[in-house]
Amino acid sequence: MPTKPIVALTHCTEYREPVVAKAIARQFALLGGIERFIKRGDSVLLKPNFIAPKPRHCATQTDPAVIIETARILKDFGARPFVGDSPAWGDVFACAKVLGLEEPLKKLDVPIKQLDKPVRRKIAGANVGISSIALEADVIINLPKFKAHQQLVATFAVKNMFGCVSGKWKAYWHFAKGGNEKKFCKLIIEIYKLLNPALTIIDGVIAMDGPGPISGRARPLGWLIGGTEPMACEIVCSKLINLDCDKLPIVRTAKQIGFGCANFDDIEIAGDQFPKTVCTDFVPAEPIPIRFSLLRVCKSICKQMIGQIRRNITIIRRRK
Repeated sequence: MPTKPIVALTHCTEYREPVVAKAIARQFALLGGIERFIKRGDSVLLKPNFIAPKPRHCATQTDPAVIIETARILKDFGARPFVGDSPAWGDVFACAKVLGLEEPLKKLDVPIKQLDKPVRRKIAGANVGISSIALEADVIINLPKFKAHQQLVATFAVKNMFGCVSGKWKAYWHFAKGGNEKKFCKLIIEIYKLLNPALTIIDGVIAMDGPGPISGRARPLGWLIGGTEPMACEIVCSKLINLDCDKLPIVRTAKQIGFGCANFDDIEIAGDQFPKTVCTDFVPAEPIPIRFSLLRVCKSICKQMIGQIRRNITIIRRRK
């Protein structure tokens, strides 16, 4: 009989570093121990959600405490973690700066890297530019944010790996594939499968509901949710907010193509007991089309180019 996928629940109601450190360590322990996922000396990409440079109280990005304490645990184990992403708005350095991550990570000797230098991979019938920096990591640990999403209802485990698509190509794929929900979600799933994170730990201590993934409402939820099977994590997260997981386009598509776990009853919950009373006032996002207009894609590319030019000018001035 196949083994049930395990999803680890750790109750965590605040971002004080000792509290988060204990909760993250417990996640690793519940899922088989850090040595199950990582060897000493491994290069480990910590992939947070750095969608846009907004401060931690907005709950737009993975909270800095989750990133720092995960990095600290890996450093203590003897791994070589680095934090990387390719944000939709701004760059990874702007996103890290607004979270106050630069100095803490510098003290830990944990680099921050823009997930650029794309290489083309054939994914879901398309040639997709995936960051070579992500592909070259020995291990990836996925650290997404628990958020409502106007185009995908809510995002938990799988969508975060789309951030390994370099630069504004993410906007292009919204345009090219977004006219067909199943094709777009299959692309997202296949990117996840290619990158194959060893572990996902979802930051649901403070979640986002309403018009996510950038401008929703920060609201307490009080959970870290972890696992190695992403669809099991998606289903458990949906259950925590009383959301029918079949309303999630990514879950629907996964079931149609036979990827991952399909039912809550097939999941083993480890750690803290699943709450008898789940969150019933989580406000879903008002849906908008997945597909970006060509004008939006062009505007996005122009903004990125202008931003890069400004950053280059700043670097040149500093060197003088």
